[in-house]
Amino acid sequence: MMSAVSPIPKLPPSLVANPCLSSWVRFTGAGRVAISPGKVEIGQGIVTALAQIAADELDVEIGRIEMIRASTAASPNEGVTSGSLSIQQSGRALRQVCAEVRQRFLAVASERLGVDAALLGVEDGMISGPGNVRTSYWELADEVSLDRDATAGAVPKPAAARSLAGHAVQRVDIPDKVFARPRFIHDHTLPGLVHGRVLRPEISGAKLLTLDEAAARAVSGLISVVRDGGFAGVVADSEGTAEAALKALRKGTTWAAGEPLPDENDLAGFLRSQPAETTVIDTKAAATTKATRTLRRQYTRPYIAHGSIAPSCAMAQWDGNRVHVWTHSQGVYLLRADLAIVLKLPAENIVVEHMEGAGCYGHNAADDVALDAVLLAKAADGRPVRVQWSRYDEMCHAPFGAAMAIEIEADLDADNEIVGWRHAIWSNGHAARPGRATQPALLAASEIANPYPRMISTNPPAANGGGGDRNSVPLYDFPAWTITSHRLLTMPVRTSAVRTLGAQGNVFAIESLLDEIAASREEDPIAFRLRHLRDARAKHVIRAAAQRAGWMPARQSGIGHGVGFARYKNTGAYCAAIAEVEGTDDIRVRRLTLAIDVGEAINPDGVINQIEGGAIQATSWVLKERVRFDRSHITSTSWTDYPILTFSEVPAVEVEIMQRPEIEPVGAGEAAHGPVTAAIANAVHDCLGVYVRDLPITRDKIIAAMELAS
Repeated sequence: MMSAVSPIPKLPPSLVANPCLSSWVRFTGAGRVAISPGKVEIGQGIVTALAQIAADELDVEIGRIEMIRASTAASPNEGVTSGSLSIQQSGRALRQVCAEVRQRFLAVASERLGVDAALLGVEDGMISGPGNVRTSYWELADEVSLDRDATAGAVPKPAAARSLAGHAVQRVDIPDKVFARPRFIHDHTLPGLVHGRVLRPEISGAKLLTLDEAAARAVSGLISVVRDGGFAGVVADSEGTAEAALKALRKGTTWAAGEPLPDENDLAGFLRSQPAETTVIDTKAAATTKATRTLRRQYTRPYIAHGSIAPSCAMAQWDGNRVHVWTHSQGVYLLRADLAIVLKLPAENIVVEHMEGAGCYGHNAADDVALDAVLLAKAADGRPVRVQWSRYDEMCHAPFGAAMAIEIEADLDADNEIVGWRHAIWSNGHAARPGRATQPALLAASEIANPYPRMISTNPPAANGGGGDRNSVPLYDFPAWTITSHRLLTMPVRTSAVRTLGAQGNVFAIESLLDEIAASREEDPIAFRLRHLRDARAKHVIRAAAQRAGWMPARQSGIGHGVGFARYKNTGAYCAAIAEVEGTDDIRVRRLTLAIDVGEAINPDGVINQIEGGAIQATSWVLKERVRFDRSHITSTSWTDYPILTFSEVPAVEVEIMQRPEIEPVGAGEAAHGPVTAAIANAVHDCLGVYVRDLPITRDKIIAAMELAS
C-alpha cells in the first residue's frame, strides 16, 4: 500500500513575485522592525492588520513594528491595492516571510548559544533557552542575511498560537490623523515647495485650440506658464497665486467642440444601443422542467463619482533626468510604468512614493494628478511642485464608476419555482487603471502634443473577479442559467474602477428579483434564499443577520424590512444584510444589520469598521448618488449638485462577525455594498409595495414606480 505524498509547500503569489526576504522585513536600530508591504493604506486599516500578522509570527510587541510606506525604490511590487485583496495577498506573503525570518534567526541563535533550536523561544524579539542563555534579533541582525529568497520551508504558526490575530488592536495610523500630524499628502510639504494648477475644459472632450498667456504672466508670483499641446497649466510661489494665474489663463483660451454626452434620463437606452464586445460569462445546463411564464426585469444604476473628501493631490521633483513623485495612488509600480511611457524614461529613473490621501476606494484622479505634477515640475528648476485638483476638477474630470443596465429573465414553473435564469449586463468597462497596457491611462497623456488615445475601459478577467460581470453568476442553486456581458466600446463618459466594480449592480438586480419571486410564492424571502443555497457559510451569515435583526418584525405602517446577500466575487467574503427603512417624505434607512464571514478576521474591529463604512457608502449610493450631465457638460461638480449621505442621515449599523480562524482570511472592504443595496431596495418594496429598479431610489423614482404599477 503506497503512502500518501504530502504536497510540496507553495509560496503565496505575492512572495513568488517578490521573493527576497529583506524587501519585506528589516531589523533596525533601537529594537525596531521595519515591515515593508507593497499594499498601501487608503483608510481601510491595512497597515494595522499587517503589523499584527508580522508581530505574531516574529514574536515581537506590535509597538516595535514600523510600517514603511510603499515606494518603487524599495518595496515589493504587489501591483495595486484593490479588490479587497490586501490581507489575502500581502497578509499571506508577510506571514510566510516572517515565519521564515524567525526560523533563520533561531538557527543562528542555536549555533551561537549552543542550544538546540527547538528549545529556544522568542518573546518580544528576545531569544532565550535553557540555562538562561539569551540573545535577540537585533544582536544577530549582522549575522543573519535576509538578502535571500524565501524557500517555503518555514511553517507559520497555527491560529491557536497567535496572540494578536483575531483580536482588536488600535489602528496605528489613527493618532497622526486625530492629532493633526501631516500624514495625508494634502498636508505635507517639502523644502522649496511651489504650487501648480492645470487648465482643463468645462465641456467634456473639448480640445485646447489657442492660449493667450499675457494676463497670466502678469500675475505677481507666477513662476511659469506650461503648455504641451493641449495640456496647459501654471506654476507659482503659492496656492493663491496659482489659482489667480489659472483664472487669468482661462480667460485667454478657445476650445474645440467636445463630444456629445448620452441622454442622462435614458442611460439604459444609451448603454444598450452602443457597439459592444459580448462575452458569455457562464452557462449551466438547460432546464428540464418546462417554464409556464418568464419574468423579465431591467435594473439600472447611474454613473457614480468617487466623491473623495479631499480632491486628488500629488508632488513631483526633477533632478536632471530623474523624477521623484509623491502620490496617493493605489498602485505605485503601475503608475511608474505609465509615467515611464509618457516621459520616455527608463522606469529606474522614476521613484513613486506613496503617501496617504484623504479618501478614495477605486481609481479616482490620484494617478492623473501625479502626471500633472510631473509635467509642471519640469518648469520649476528642480523645486518640488505640489498640484491639488479643485472640487470641480475632481467631480468633472476624474473617472466615474460605470453606469449599468442589467436585464434578468427568470423562467418559472407552475409553482413559481425557478427553472431557468438569464442575466445580461450592458456597461462600460470597469477598469482603466494605469500600468496595465502598452498605452498610458493617465488623463494628461491624452492632452500633450503627441497624445495617446484615451483608453477604453476594460473588465478584469473572471478569474480575477470580473468587472461589469462581477457577482453576476448566482451563488444560488438554480437548475440552468446563462450570464452574458456586453462591454461598451465607446466611452463618452470616462469610467474606471469604483468600489465593488459591477458587483453592486449585479447583486442589486439578482436579490431584487429573488424577493419578487419569493413574494409571488408568498414565501418568506429568507426561507426562499436558504432553500436555494448549498453553501453552509452562506446560510450561516443569512441566519445570523436575520437573528440579530429580529426577522421578521411585526409590521408597522411606514416601516419596511428587506434582506440582501452575496459572497463578494463568489470567492471572497460572505455578507448578509437586513435593512429597516422608513417611508415618509423620503426614504430613510433607520437600521442596517449585517453578518460577515471573512475567514480569519485578523483585526475584528477593523473588519467591523470596513463593513460599517461600506454599508454607509452603499446607503449613500442607493438613496442619493448620481453623476448629472447635459449633452455637453458634467453638471454635478459640487456637493450641492452631487449630494451624499449626511451625518444626520447615517443609519444605525450593527455587524456580527463569523470568526473562522482556521480559514485563510479574505478582505472585507467591498463585501457590504451589494447586499446593503439589495436589502434597502427590498425594504422599500416591503414598506411601499412598489419595486424601484432604477438607482438611486429617490422620491421621483418611487412615484414613477407607483405610476407604472397602477
